[in-house]
Amino acid sequence: MFLSVFDVFKIGIGPSSSHTMGPMTAANAFLALILSPDWPRPSGARVASIKVSLHGSLAYTGIGHGSDRAVVLGLTGETAETVDPDRMEEIVAEIERSGRITPPGHEAYAFRPKDDLVLDKKTPLAGHANGMAFSALDANGRLLLRQVYYSIGGGFVVTDTELEKMRGAKKPETQKVPYPFASARQMLEMANRSGLSIAQMKRANEEATMSREDLDKRLDTIWDAMNNCINRGLAVEGIMPGGLKVRRRARQIHDKLQEEWRSNRPNPLLANDWLSVYAMAVNEENAGGGRIVTAPTNGAAGVIPATIRYYQHFHEDWDQDGIRDYLLTAAAVGGIIKHNASISGAEVGCQGEVGSASAMAAAGLAAVMGGTPEQIENAAEIALEHHLGMTCDPIAGLVQVPCIERNALGAVKAVTAASLAMKGDGQHFVPLDACIETMRQTGNDMSEKYKETSTGGLAVNVVEC
Repeated sequence: MFLSVFDVFKIGIGPSSSHTMGPMTAANAFLALILSPDWPRPSGARVASIKVSLHGSLAYTGIGHGSDRAVVLGLTGETAETVDPDRMEEIVAEIERSGRITPPGHEAYAFRPKDDLVLDKKTPLAGHANGMAFSALDANGRLLLRQVYYSIGGGFVVTDTELEKMRGAKKPETQKVPYPFASARQMLEMANRSGLSIAQMKRANEEATMSREDLDKRLDTIWDAMNNCINRGLAVEGIMPGGLKVRRRARQIHDKLQEEWRSNRPNPLLANDWLSVYAMAVNEENAGGGRIVTAPTNGAAGVIPATIRYYQHFHEDWDQDGIRDYLLTAAAVGGIIKHNASISGAEVGCQGEVGSASAMAAAGLAAVMGGTPEQIENAAEIALEHHLGMTCDPIAGLVQVPCIERNALGAVKAVTAASLAMKGDGQHFVPLDACIETMRQTGNDMSEKYKETSTGGLAVNVVEC
């Protein structure tokens, strides 16, 4: 099993990897499909219009997560990685005004978002909670092409056929790499046999397809994007969009911490406070639709950047190689979780988002603190274990409450888990693989009300109060 570090960490936009980046990516894929020879186009038929329906969790929380806007942007040819966040509203407004889209390389298509983009809460699609159906029609309204896509978490998008193959008895062949661990147990066995660290094995896998220089450059780009997101979040004030009127707090907290730092006033919670403000800065940017890095999702994007800044802030021996090793180690753990369970809040609740992010962060931090593979695996297990059962119940479908503060707590748990693991020898009672399987089973048993539908939990009770 091989999942690249750049599949785990992807630069995009907020507020959600599965509900914003995923639909935009699906729209891009459908445009490519229209131009491809891979579908039986009737002789002389020309696509005149496009219609889209969002289902399941995408329908319930699509407005709050900007899923509708993401589809419109994607159908204009914009991508999650390159779209200018400052121009998004202008682009969408123009499509709503004209009722037409003209993606690069395509003819103009009729597309009126108010009529042709439907949030269908009544008809779930069988494959996944985050389902989308894209249709292309001719001038007479005849259906020419229909494709179902699923946004399966972390910005990953697959067709219905691809999802079926993924879940079938025969697993699709993956890229050949020197250390193809698919579980934590295999990861530890390969580390023991090779004498390599987890980061070194992950690096060897990545270098099967790219040079060391390219790998380091791309890792540095990921960290730069994360770091810039923190800095933007610490500089901006005001009310976040969406109607809840939640105020940004990161800058105010940061200013107070800076004042304490300059005055040398003792603060026994100093590390926790810095961790929290870094994580909140990222997730406030995410909630505002800014540039973000999935880590492993947008809703959990603050945990890993916060713990890396903590590493820079409180560890005098930090360096750029350490940050690279952190990201490689975290991605190794994230890949195992995704392969054996899920990182999608719509599938397993927030244990799969902030829980996974905290486990990845704990592993990365333990690695740069000099941990053995066993201590790193222990750190990841501690962090994930203490997120088990966590629901995903965003108020009004917005990635604001409880998501922003939840990232802060996920970062604090990650540091605590790494510290506990480093105090031991790596031997522990619950294996990481057992914890991941428990998360999967818990997610399967969890009511749909608590899996990013905003139909239960805080999403209901805060409004009712």
